[in-house]
Amino acid sequence: MKKLFVNLIFLFFFVSGFAQERIAITHWPYLQNMKETEVTIVWVANKPSIGWVELVADDNTNFYYNEPRLYYNTTDGVKTTSLVHSVKITGLTPGTKYRYRVYAQEILEHRSWEVIYGRVAATNVNTLDFTTNDRNKPETSFIMINDIHGRADDIPAMLKAADYKTADMVIFNGDMVSQMNSEENLFDGFMNVSIETFAKNIPMYYARGNHETRGSFATFFHQYFSPREPNLYYLVRQGPVCFVMLDTGEDKRDSHFEYSGITDYENYRTEQAEWLKEAVKSKDYTEAKFKVVIAHLPPVYGRTMQFGQRDVLEKFVPILNDANVDIMLSAHLHRLLNQKPNDEIKFPVLANGNRTVLKGIANNNQLELVIKDLDGKVVDRVVLNTK
Repeated sequence: MKKLFVNLIFLFFFVSGFAQERIAITHWPYLQNMKETEVTIVWVANKPSIGWVELVADDNTNFYYNEPRLYYNTTDGVKTTSLVHSVKITGLTPGTKYRYRVYAQEILEHRSWEVIYGRVAATNVNTLDFTTNDRNKPETSFIMINDIHGRADDIPAMLKAADYKTADMVIFNGDMVSQMNSEENLFDGFMNVSIETFAKNIPMYYARGNHETRGSFATFFHQYFSPREPNLYYLVRQGPVCFVMLDTGEDKRDSHFEYSGITDYENYRTEQAEWLKEAVKSKDYTEAKFKVVIAHLPPVYGRTMQFGQRDVLEKFVPILNDANVDIMLSAHLHRLLNQKPNDEIKFPVLANGNRTVLKGIANNNQLELVIKDLDGKVVDRVVLNTK
């Protein structure tokens, strides 16, 4: 009886301690959709909470020398109670450095007009910053990696080989995981190491691959990446380059047995093509010195071509052929491909491998693309001049 009583006491304190676990930010913030005057910041807490960002210009004063501006995670004017927080900050100045902190405050109970708040968790002060994009910047550099399939340990070596600290942005060109079955797939597979290495300070842009469309968690992708944008396809201007970020979807027909009737990517690509027709007419695109298309599925020829690639060829390429595209950067093949322009595809297609990293450097006269292996050895190089 005494042993039973001791066990019950232990169980009570164990359960009570678990129930009273303090709120924490379990996944530190990362930058999404950096533009010239706006950015979206995403982070994750371990308890239902409201979230906000403190922001100050980096003017070499104390973070709290002046009162920081506050930006909340809201939905239609109401502070959102959530585990995943995303805040879109607007009204920023191009080419300007800012410092920020993120917060999460636990919501214990929300009853009618009464809200019971709990503890607050926050990131450290003076550890997080970013610099907004600037189309007038004379030079820009970027890094692209793809087809990691959860090999998180490869990412630091790739970033180091490409000298990531000098890059303005990092592009994930799809298949960073093999399937989307949980939040842990994302963070253990590639985001934890990415946040730790760069993504809290250097913006990361994501062109979804076909493997991110698979799994029970696939429909939550947009909650973590480009969460404040209407679509997963968009334009980005930085310096002399306009990036066209496409979402090429699955690589097989929607009717393929692997998808169990859950996909509708053929219509999705048709809708996306209509957006693309207008996007390439925008000033962001037409006024850029270089036009770079990011697309996971490359439009290639031969017996290995899958339906999704053919759909890209038939729906996207005719639009891009008339839009003075300089190059398409692709992935998916798990090997390098350097396809020269031809009568059907009037621009080069460069596909990065699954164990190599691409570094691009552009100025007003030239775009140089260098592909390196994990040891930093150059395995391919493409140089493009302004037309």
